[in-house]
Amino acid sequence: MQYPLFINFKKIALTAKFTVVDANGNIIWYIKQKLFKLKEDIKVYSSKDQTNLLFSIKADRILDFSANYSFLDPNNIEFGSIKRKGARSLWRAHYIITTDGGQELTLTEDSVMVRFLDGVFSGIPLIGCCSGLVFNPSYTVKRADETPLMCAKKTPSMFESKFKVEKLAELNEREELQVLLGIMMMMILERARG
Repeated sequence: MQYPLFINFKKIALTAKFTVVDANGNIIWYIKQKLFKLKEDIKVYSSKDQTNLLFSIKADRILDFSANYSFLDPNNIEFGSIKRKGARSLWRAHYIITTDGGQELTLTEDSVMVRFLDGVFSGIPLIGCCSGLVFNPSYTVKRADETPLMCAKKTPSMFESKFKVEKLAELNEREELQVLLGIMMMMILERARG
């Protein structure tokens, strides 16, 4: 994949639908959340025509506060997962990505203050629509030894959420997929904040 990657999705939509585009403008993934499912069921396709399913992300329970979201290949074989880290996520988004080798990576929001200000201003009429132009959260994936692997930063926008994903360290292909799928699932879970 040619980094940086760019992720775009509409802020006002019933379900998450977004594209992942590489540095050359090629669509890498098209992600679609199933509507009216009790458990999260996300599909990742190679293009917008949705003919070639690459991966699925499925929740293990209905309530998502501490749900585990499994990454599945087209044959429904699990190869990793992501889980929100309960109470810590109230102040700062905090997730654990588990690789199929059992290694745990952390995905955390970089600034509590940006989260707080974004939450405050997005709830104010007339100003709330512009908070996405000023308060833009960023998220970093790290190994247990604090080595940063990837960073996703929201870029200023009003009617869409746009993120730029940069690779900060070398990863094998499997680990890179797990980290990217973790970032996508985190974006779906955090999208209610704008």
